[in-house]
Amino acid sequence: MRVTTKPPGFECLEDAKLFIWRPRGVLSEAVLNKILAYLVLQEGRFGRSFDRLTDLTSIDAVDLTFKYVFHFALYRRLSRIGREPLKSAILPASPELARYVKLHALITDRSPLKVKIFQDYEAAAKWLDVSVGLLKP
Repeated sequence: MRVTTKPPGFECLEDAKLFIWRPRGVLSEAVLNKILAYLVLQEGRFGRSFDRLTDLTSIDAVDLTFKYVFHFALYRRLSRIGREPLKSAILPASPELARYVKLHALITDRSPLKVKIFQDYEAAAKWLDVSVGLLKP
């Protein structure tokens, strides 16, 4: 899937080397496939990795399977082999979302993709080494 238009809720903070994604509504396989394709396109465009914040606090529902999340995370893990490390901070909105994010973090553990779950913007900003003002909506 080739996506050339910016997905809703996506921001690129080039100076901070940070991608921020704030999806709304239903988090589904189709939504994740589109953001993944766009991320790959953007990293190719800039020629370097960007850390990222995924702010899931505006998600109303989840339409994912654990099988899909497993394969998504495994793809992300394998696609980072031999590349520079990057940090991915994720703020889940609910315990249901947190379960999917934990699976993603577990599958990408000990890879160049460092996934960490946060409950607030301040802790995420500290870990990403950016100002909290950049992360808050």
